[in-house]
Amino acid sequence: MVEFRVGSVIVQLILGDITSMETDAIVNAANPSLLGGLGVDGAIHSKGGVKILEECKKIRATIWPEGLPTGCVAITCGGNLKAKYVIHTVGPVWHGGLQGEAELLRQAYRNSLKLAITNGLKTVAFPSISTGAYGYPIEEASQVALKTIKTFLEKETKLEKICFVLFTEQTFKVYLSAAKHMF
Repeated sequence: MVEFRVGSVIVQLILGDITSMETDAIVNAANPSLLGGLGVDGAIHSKGGVKILEECKKIRATIWPEGLPTGCVAITCGGNLKAKYVIHTVGPVWHGGLQGEAELLRQAYRNSLKLAITNGLKTVAFPSISTGAYGYPIEEASQVALKTIKTFLEKETKLEKICFVLFTEQTFKVYLSAAKHMF
C-alpha cells in the first residue's frame, strides 16, 4: 500500500481484492444491465450475494429501465460484502480515445464521489474502471482517474479516504507511477 494526501483526505493505492475492503462503499465497474458480468462486476455480485442483485433489479425496474448509462451511478447495499454499500458505475468502452472516453471516465469517478457524499459516506474504494473487458488502456485510465479524484478532493472535504484497489501488480505499478507524478 502507498498513501498520498489531498488536503485532509487520504488517497491509497492498494494491491488487492476490492471485495474484501472495509470501506463505507466500494465502486463497481458495472455493465449497463446492473445484473453482474465479468471481472470486478462479477466478483462483487458473486461475493455480495442476492441482496445486491435484488436492489439492482429494482433500480432497473424503476430508475434506469433501459440500463445504467455510461458515466452514471446507482447505489445498493453491500450485501455480504464488508463494505456497507456498492456504488455502481458504467465506464466507457475504449474506441481509440476519439469518442469522448476520457470525459465519460471522469464522469464515472466524479459521479461516484458525489453519490458517496450525498449518502453521507466517508470512505470509498475504487477499482480501475474500464481497464478490463472495456479495453481502456491502463496508462491513460490511471491518469484520468487520479487527476479526477485529485481535482475533486481539492474542492470537496467531506470525504476521509479514497482507495484505489488494484487487482494486478502491473496495474498497481502503473497507478503508482502516475500518482508519483501527480501528488
